[in-house]
Amino acid sequence: MMFGGQSPWHASRTFSGPRGCRFDRLQALNPTQRMQFEAGVTEYYEWNNEMMQCSGVSASRHILEPRGLLLPHYNNAPSLMYIAQGRGFIGTVFPGCPETFQSFQQPSEQEPEPEQEQFPMGGESWRQQRTRDEHQKVHRFKQGDIIALPAGVTYWCYNDGDVAMVSVQVYDASNTANQLVPWERRFFLAGRHQRPQRMYQYETEQQTLEPGQLRGNSVFTGFDTQMLAEALGVNIELARQLQSQNDPRGEMVFVKQGLQMLMPTRSQEMQQQEFEESMPGLQQYGEGMWGPYNTTNGLDEMFCTMKIRSNIDCPSQADYFNQRGSRVAIVNSQKLPIMNIVQMSAARVVLQKNMMITPYWHMNCHSLMYVTGGQGRVQVVNHRGQTVFDGQMRQGQILLIPQNFAVLKRASPNQMFHWVSFNTNHNAMISQMVGKNSVFRAMPLQVLMHSYRLSMEQARVLKFRRQHEMTILGPMFQMRSTE
Repeated sequence: MMFGGQSPWHASRTFSGPRGCRFDRLQALNPTQRMQFEAGVTEYYEWNNEMMQCSGVSASRHILEPRGLLLPHYNNAPSLMYIAQGRGFIGTVFPGCPETFQSFQQPSEQEPEPEQEQFPMGGESWRQQRTRDEHQKVHRFKQGDIIALPAGVTYWCYNDGDVAMVSVQVYDASNTANQLVPWERRFFLAGRHQRPQRMYQYETEQQTLEPGQLRGNSVFTGFDTQMLAEALGVNIELARQLQSQNDPRGEMVFVKQGLQMLMPTRSQEMQQQEFEESMPGLQQYGEGMWGPYNTTNGLDEMFCTMKIRSNIDCPSQADYFNQRGSRVAIVNSQKLPIMNIVQMSAARVVLQKNMMITPYWHMNCHSLMYVTGGQGRVQVVNHRGQTVFDGQMRQGQILLIPQNFAVLKRASPNQMFHWVSFNTNHNAMISQMVGKNSVFRAMPLQVLMHSYRLSMEQARVLKFRRQHEMTILGPMFQMRSTE
């Protein structure tokens, strides 16, 4: 339902972190804790770092082995997930949406049905139903996909490939969709899970976590078993099994025979994806319906069928591209309307050797940079003109770049440099300092002359030297590299 002409899913960002946040010194972070489960690993970046606390952003990396299932759970904060390697399925559960994937099977003599079990709640037995299974839409993902996950929406992942699936997930706990605590928290519907000790620094001192020990339980564990059995219409034994009290597998479990479910064939999905990519207008259809000034009547069908993913690795999807092969691809609410709900966006940047991104600043968001490969130099400058970060970044590292801080990035002379930026606004805006779309190009020459004490000729060089380049800058060979 819509209240006051605005979707209840629509959220803005108001939390600004603890008072006194200054971002005087930024750090490139590596994962600090590693949690091992039956079918994979979760790595956490240090949330206690001051810059992460001030921004309200946190990050983790998941490694899910083939035939591994990440158990169903939901989060208190919206998030974006980037698939760095592999492929698989993700299922999301949106309350109120129908189970549109259905399969029917008539019982046959060759496949006799199991004996009917009597449950205390009565009603039509499952044996009398002709439906074999029905569920909400399941989405296939592949390397390079950005997946948007709203706060409170249950989801699960399965790796049906031959290699480990690696994903990076960034949460924005400062989004007003989160009214719980100013950091990410996960609620599991199955299994037992493990959380890093640092996550509990704001909780009671008695709560500690020893390495390798499973302390977290599913939400079903806290219910009285008898009441839970009655609510579900099952017997006590099954209710106890749902509570997973003796399950040592953790958050990721193996599906030995592979996950069987109703899905379109891979060829059918590829044809549909190619059609959608050739018709970009389809991705924007319904975009305005989530804005604050639009109204709909009840739960609109577009909400239940909304796309949750977009691929930003494909060169053909680049928004900026140059002849040397460097490119920038952006996914925001204009391309993927669900970004209006999660209030986040992302960008994928690939720089060839010695190429640069024009100096810029984000006008309306923080940005978390995750390096997917190669090496490059990054400099960040604050409002006092002080360098708060100047260093080489490598694969697997993250860096939080605060709103309005000026940034300069350059690929190594010997390696490419590529990364994904996760932004805390559904339509992140940047202001460029150099190039065709820069602040210098927009200013009169006289303003540049008097601002920097330049001659007319110097002001012209400053304004027009890079006039044919936008966003991506080629090397100026007469300049010596300082790297």
